[in-house]
Amino acid sequence: MNIIALLTPKDKTFYLDSKSTIRQALEKFDRYKFTVVPLIDKEGHYMATLSEGDILRYIKNNSHFDVELAESQCVDCIEKYRPYKALDISCPIQEVIKLSFEQNFIPIIDDRGMYIGIIKRKGIIKYFYERFKKQYNI
Repeated sequence: MNIIALLTPKDKTFYLDSKSTIRQALEKFDRYKFTVVPLIDKEGHYMATLSEGDILRYIKNNSHFDVELAESQCVDCIEKYRPYKALDISCPIQEVIKLSFEQNFIPIIDDRGMYIGIIKRKGIIKYFYERFKKQYNI
């Protein structure tokens, strides 16, 4: 099986520029209701993931944190507590499935490290559920 069938392309995903400010990230998290998002650089390379928890830990550890700091600090300065691993588009489906046990989604990159989309755990489960239903006429 080719993993492209499971791919949600970049233009249909939510991601942040790695130079976004903390305030911009907080506003987007609030607006879109996601808890973890990929960070990409200005060229489109996958850099890391950012979670609401990463931002909360940053705020907790910076007692001088205020709106002014949120507007001046970039999200790439925030320590990532649990970074998500990205996989190459040509990797075998077994790698995707194995990694989906640990991550809600898997960022997918091309051979240049460019972010091209994600594979969601939900999409993997749905794909195999549909195959199961078909095989057993459920």
